[in-house]
Amino acid sequence: MEITIRHLWKTFGKSFHALQDVSLDIHTGMFGLLGPNGAGKSTLMKILSTLEQPSQGEVLIDGTDINTQRKTIRKTLGYLPQFFGVYPQLTGIEFLTYMARLNGVPRKQIEDKVRRGLEQVALTAVAARRVKTYSGGMVRRLGIAQALIGNPALLIVDEPTVGLDPEERIRFRNLLADISREKIIILSTHIVGDISSTCEDLALLSQGQVVYRGHPEQLVEQTRGHVWTVTCTDETFSVVADRMEVISSTARERHRIVRAVGDRIPEYEMQPEEPNLEDAYMWMTKD
Repeated sequence: MEITIRHLWKTFGKSFHALQDVSLDIHTGMFGLLGPNGAGKSTLMKILSTLEQPSQGEVLIDGTDINTQRKTIRKTLGYLPQFFGVYPQLTGIEFLTYMARLNGVPRKQIEDKVRRGLEQVALTAVAARRVKTYSGGMVRRLGIAQALIGNPALLIVDEPTVGLDPEERIRFRNLLADISREKIIILSTHIVGDISSTCEDLALLSQGQVVYRGHPEQLVEQTRGHVWTVTCTDETFSVVADRMEVISSTARERHRIVRAVGDRIPEYEMQPEEPNLEDAYMWMTKD
């Protein structure tokens, strides 16, 4: 499967461009869409999931135009939005059964698909419990199960790990990685750890534009020579924070140890550091 995006624009009102001339090619596997809040990630996800129409540009999924063949496209995709609503009084089994019917799964196949879906996201043990008793991580996994119930070739997940504890976040990322062997999964997030742990291909959006496309390691390499550790007082810290992006600051009794991204300040003693993806993210979106 292949997604082709060419010169995509989305404009709200007369002048606000949520997306500006976005062009991407996406293939089978896990694709990361990284960027700060307001970068245009959710807008792009809504267009790909047929919930929004672009103002200009073209989106093809396996050669099928998303603007003219929306019903056909919807049969091939599953979608987990950032804010996933459930029916709290239903059990896990009842909820997935309901979603299977909405997705047009043949009646004879529903029971088997629901059982397999619950197994796939490790919810079999709580399948008979009402959804209102589920933890946040369980609800997100139930969301993946409903998105997969029609066996889509394309799965879109928008900010899937927001609000999850570290253990649930790791479990969720591992689940997506397993699924991505046979599908395109587009993972939209502003959490750098979700991308670095699962994706070998990513696009970085900032202010509606693609500012980087490629492998995470290549993005990190572009930041080399711009990551520093500096020891400063409270007074000099304000200067560093004004001229650079502060990644971390550790307070000592009479000074601070600061990790920052930016151009070196000549009048300060600064030690170069090995960059990571978080540093690269801050460097590429600093403007």
